[in-house]
Amino acid sequence: MEEKDRKVWRLIGALSTVGITLVAALVIGFYIGLKLDEYFGTSPWLTIVFLILGIIAGFKNLVTLSRRIEELDNDKDKKD
Repeated sequence: MEEKDRKVWRLIGALSTVGITLVAALVIGFYIGLKLDEYFGTSPWLTIVFLILGIIAGFKNLVTLSRRIEELDNDKDKKD
C-alpha cells in the first residue's frame, strides 16, 4: 500500500471517531452523575454537573480530533 493511501485511511479513521467520542463522553458523564445521585440522594444536581462535564470533555475531544484531522490533511496536501 502506498504512503498516499495510508494517509487517506488514517484521515478516514480519524473522521469516523468524531461522533463516537462526542456521544461516549456525554453518556459516560450522564451515567456517572446518575449513579452518584442515586448513592448520595442529591438528584438531579450531580447528574447535571457530570452531564455538563461530559459535554465539555466531548467538545474538547472534538477540538483535539479536528486539529489532528487538519494536520493529517495538511500532510496529505504537502505530499501531493
